[in-house]
Amino acid sequence: MQTILGSSGAIGTELAKALAAYTQQIRLVSRNPKKVNETDETFPADVLDAKALKKAIDGSSIVYVTVGFTYSHRQWAEKWIPFIKDLITICSEENCKLVFFDNIYMYDPNFLNGMTEETPVNPSSKKGLIRAKIAQMILDAIKKNKIQALIARSADFYGPSISNNSLLTETVFKPLSHGKKANWLISDRFLHSFTYSIDAAIATALLGNTEKAYGEVWHLPTASAPYTGKQWIEKIAKELKTEPKTQLAPKFLVKVMGLFNSIMKESVEMLYQYDRDYVFDSSKFEKTFNFTPTSYDLGIKKIVETDYKQVKN
Repeated sequence: MQTILGSSGAIGTELAKALAAYTQQIRLVSRNPKKVNETDETFPADVLDAKALKKAIDGSSIVYVTVGFTYSHRQWAEKWIPFIKDLITICSEENCKLVFFDNIYMYDPNFLNGMTEETPVNPSSKKGLIRAKIAQMILDAIKKNKIQALIARSADFYGPSISNNSLLTETVFKPLSHGKKANWLISDRFLHSFTYSIDAAIATALLGNTEKAYGEVWHLPTASAPYTGKQWIEKIAKELKTEPKTQLAPKFLVKVMGLFNSIMKESVEMLYQYDRDYVFDSSKFEKTFNFTPTSYDLGIKKIVETDYKQVKN
């Protein structure tokens, strides 16, 4: 049994598809889980309830965490830390492996141009501090031989059929598809990597089912030579057959918007990711597994074909 906690999100859904290559015993856990594969087992649960979490994990050989909590540093502090604490305890008791899907919020802002698994951990944001803490909790549990686990890290992700939680979808694909201006934070002059969601899911499943992968941090496969914000908008507009109209949101405007929008308020501390090059290196994974990430041009094409075909035509 391989179990996905947070199965209803963009990554959880694609991960369920990818795991079908390894097992027909897949358990999907969320508040309202829905089958992805015909043989999937659905298990409704609140993962913050320790008893429900234990029942959800019971009998699992591998547990994948693709959970997403409300985008708020207060919510994250209240939920992530106790959740990970319970998760480590339960996985230790149940003797099941843990695969944690992570982001890069914990990395030092001064080392974002060429991020590897060795990039210094020195977060400048409140949310980054929480991500650093929970990652360290998992790494400490590994060192103490409490659990077998690995951390799979992704850059900002993009991909087909993602209705939310993708910056590129919300700020570029959607507005351009409606003939509106694309939005980009701070400056469109800097490089910005995006991880293709299907690649991320396939790679996470592969890591989970590879014994030698455990005990380490892995960057999920992400195409090299990313575009600048301006180039992303131009490439997406070209595929959508529309004009690459753009509006930039400087820091002061994001702060003002934050007075009326909680997501924008929480985004202010993360703006450093858009005022410098943000380049994600996944060469460790690519070399180990002989994996070639989906190119950005193909990723854009697949998204338009899947989600915006009527616009293109």
